[in-house]
Amino acid sequence: MWRRLGFGGALLATLFACASLTPSLLPRSWPYQGVMGAITGILGYSVGASIGSVARLIVPWRPSESARRIAWQLMLAGCATLVTVTLAYSYDWQRELRELMGMDTRITWFPPLILAMATALFAVLLVLARLVRLGGRKLITWLDRYVPAYVGHAVGVLVMAALVAVFANDVLFSAFVNRMSGISSVANQGTYPGVVRPTSTRLSGGPGSLVSWESLGREGRRFTATAARPARLSAFSGRPATEPIRVYVGLQGTPSPREQAALAVRELERTGAFLRPVLAVLGTTGTGWVDPQIADTLEYLYNGRSAMVALQYSYLPSWVSFLVDREKAAATGKALFEAVHERWSRLPAADRPLLVLAGESMGSYELEEAFGDLAGLAARADGALFIGPPNANPIWQQLTSGRERGSPVWRPVYDAGRTARFAQYPADLSRPPGPWPRPRVVYLQNASDPVVWWSPRLIVQRPAWLHGERGPGVNPGMNWFPLVTFWQVLADMATALDVSPGHGHRYGGNIVDGWAAVAAPPGWSADDTARLRALISPS
Repeated sequence: MWRRLGFGGALLATLFACASLTPSLLPRSWPYQGVMGAITGILGYSVGASIGSVARLIVPWRPSESARRIAWQLMLAGCATLVTVTLAYSYDWQRELRELMGMDTRITWFPPLILAMATALFAVLLVLARLVRLGGRKLITWLDRYVPAYVGHAVGVLVMAALVAVFANDVLFSAFVNRMSGISSVANQGTYPGVVRPTSTRLSGGPGSLVSWESLGREGRRFTATAARPARLSAFSGRPATEPIRVYVGLQGTPSPREQAALAVRELERTGAFLRPVLAVLGTTGTGWVDPQIADTLEYLYNGRSAMVALQYSYLPSWVSFLVDREKAAATGKALFEAVHERWSRLPAADRPLLVLAGESMGSYELEEAFGDLAGLAARADGALFIGPPNANPIWQQLTSGRERGSPVWRPVYDAGRTARFAQYPADLSRPPGPWPRPRVVYLQNASDPVVWWSPRLIVQRPAWLHGERGPGVNPGMNWFPLVTFWQVLADMATALDVSPGHGHRYGGNIVDGWAAVAAPPGWSADDTARLRALISPS
């Protein structure tokens, strides 16, 4: 328990911790950096200690005591120098990142506190790891009294690995998920300040609705209660506006996604949604949230003559839902689209509204899973807008892996851009030059969005977005390190919304350009898009 650090472990721990100080996709605060240094340091120590153990088993030669002492002195001096230099540079790296993103470069950065926090947390993690090893050795010693040594060692290692895995998954992770579920369930029952039950019959939860106000959940209540008012729409368009239709079905009172979808279609029929010129099927994030800029933009585009529908599949935070609710999200998206499409397809072709899709983050994953590929999506829908898609999205993966040679993964070109196009800035939607017939699919993805680029493959594989030319806002000094970059990008998700629009997971007014490209009504102009951008996202 209390023996000194191993040579290989100490060396790799230092190298990993220093690598965590190098720039990643987004700026971070010094407390985050302290935690990152500890986690990556303990990972480095485990790798170094494992290599050392294997080397001692394979190579019988051992250096003399004086040689080991000199090696330790040189290693410690080199590590101390490396830590000092890297901490000194880390301040400039963070300022450069903020400057790339148009943010204030005056930051509070405490290298001594970063070092102290990382060292203390590293020590705690190391003690926990050694307690596990101590337990394993005690178990092996006991087994060796009854079975051959090699059997006792093998069984002891397997038993301890199983116990750690069970404890991590069934105790720590399950307890965490249950705790988050309890907190989120209580939050789901609440209502945001200023949100009141709508008085319009066109909105779920309002008069005559088949869906009760109480069953909508916190995000559903906000979604239906904040529909754009006709007076605001008229002020923008200069013409009399119509009351928008927003349909939402929460988790309460519906036993399955299919039942939710069936209820949503009946609610669409009640509100007259199939008589509107455009009907949008929206994906939600884990909590049931719909980005208000997605909904508001479509209502302004059509001066209120729009209808949209969304289902809630969870009330957990989106990143927790990504871990535990992906299958449910996929089932909900498929059930909703199939139900709406079946009712929509029974209308005469000339009387059908535009049937479009939109989703952000987990909402895009939810809807993509309803289709096998891009061709299937284009054959059954009139367009789609996907914002900040996670790396696990199936159609996104198809398009990026099948991109044309020479196009970067952060702005891929697939099939000459005939159906799907990727954009970080509005001008990106005009590239590549050439025909862009309808239906159109638009992906808004920032080159610095960790939601898009985080993947378990970062543990062992250098990502394509760090090869060649970097995307806008990605620090040229960012490098890939095994294990380290995985944790860096994962930690970046915590600050993905704390940056300026056009970076991280903030898309702002670009949503207007995305909708205008996918489903602009007749007579809509570039000037209208510019005016709406200024209204939707003033900053």
